[in-house]
Amino acid sequence: MTAPLVELRNISKSFGAVVALRQVSLSVGAGEVVGLVGDNAAGKSTLMKILSGVYTPDAGEIVLDGRPCAFTSPMDARGVGIEMVYQDFALVPELSVTQNIFLGRELLQEGLRSRFVDKGRMRERATHLIERLGLRVPPVDTPVRAISGGQQQAVAIARATAFDARLVIMDEPTANLAAAAITKVRAAIGRLKSHGVAVIVISHRIEDVLETADRAVVLKHGSVVGERRIAETRGDELVHMIVAGQDPRDAGASGGGGVEAGSGSGAGAGGEAEPGAGSGRSASP
Repeated sequence: MTAPLVELRNISKSFGAVVALRQVSLSVGAGEVVGLVGDNAAGKSTLMKILSGVYTPDAGEIVLDGRPCAFTSPMDARGVGIEMVYQDFALVPELSVTQNIFLGRELLQEGLRSRFVDKGRMRERATHLIERLGLRVPPVDTPVRAISGGQQQAVAIARATAFDARLVIMDEPTANLAAAAITKVRAAIGRLKSHGVAVIVISHRIEDVLETADRAVVLKHGSVVGERRIAETRGDELVHMIVAGQDPRDAGASGGGGVEAGSGSGAGAGGEAEPGAGSGRSASP
């Protein structure tokens, strides 16, 4: 069996007296799509912010390519190919599509006495990134404030894949998007998978996970309830796990403990009410 690309082992995290995560374990393989689902305050966003370097765990470890690693900032995670697309997109409205994609990581060209930003190469690469994902946005010199929410999501995804991402985490990628934009985002997830990029999708839309994921992991009150291959489950079973906090296939399930995630399944319901969680924005394709 192929070793996972990334593993989270027995991750725990508290914020003061609030326990956000209790010994959560999860893995994702290269080119695999995992849906991370659960109700409010399940711990989904907190877990992914640990994986992306925003938070540090109180206990447990992150393993990449079979080797333990530690992230103290999002830059550490990006340095090994882990990117996160936030629910609010985290774009600068006044800057252009190209400038947002390369913000903080501009492409430079050597001059006679100094280096300067290579705007032409950045425009070409931004266009290529968006086309590669099958997404459509206005000309890449357009300010982000002038494009729709669905197009802003496309820019955020292109930015996450601009620097050889190996794992892309998407936090509620279809929240408040119109139907046409949702279809495009789901298709972009499929294209990332086809390019060998692992994807973790946090979503309250059961349909998103059933349409895009290989498997689903269900969280409840900071613990893993269970996981399913998508081909072996239904939406109502996942909803039951989310609401009841029990795995119906496990007679002794009580909604606690970590479960090692190993292959394809499901979806989630409910938003996330956790420290630092973003909010969706109204959008159209």
